[in-house]
Amino acid sequence: MSSETIVTAIFLIASIVAAGILTTQLFPAIYTVTGSVSSSTHSADQSLRTDFSIVNTFSGQGTQTSEVWIKNTGTSRISTADLLRSNLFIGSPNDFEVLSQSTWIMGVPGPGMWNSTILDATDGYWESGETLDIRMNSLKIPSNHGDVVFFELALPDGTKRSEEFTVS
Repeated sequence: MSSETIVTAIFLIASIVAAGILTTQLFPAIYTVTGSVSSSTHSADQSLRTDFSIVNTFSGQGTQTSEVWIKNTGTSRISTADLLRSNLFIGSPNDFEVLSQSTWIMGVPGPGMWNSTILDATDGYWESGETLDIRMNSLKIPSNHGDVVFFELALPDGTKRSEEFTVS
């Protein structure tokens, strides 16, 4: 009878030790997986809430400049810092370039550059419902009447829109 008690006590101690080892090994793994899932869920949520539509486009005959107006139709606001990190492509459909963000030079960005203004902005964010006015200057922009111009804006989170329009 005492041997049964000793065996039961040994099994009980072994179970407690095994549970302790399992707990110390399992909880960090669960915590790491939870952090990864939480991070990717946040990124997916942010991408789903970010959306914009190209409202109007203009490229004048005889110039190497274009202007595009884009409306934030998503539910999230986009910071001006994110706009600075965006990629902007302009040119003809088969021959376009990525432009660099620039400062204004007498109202028009320099060659190979672009700049933007958030219309009615009050706080440095491109809020839902606000319009972004983008001005571009590039030697790749067609300048003859009826030529097709390709435009694409890609935000840092991967949200992008493109448009083809004609020179008027």
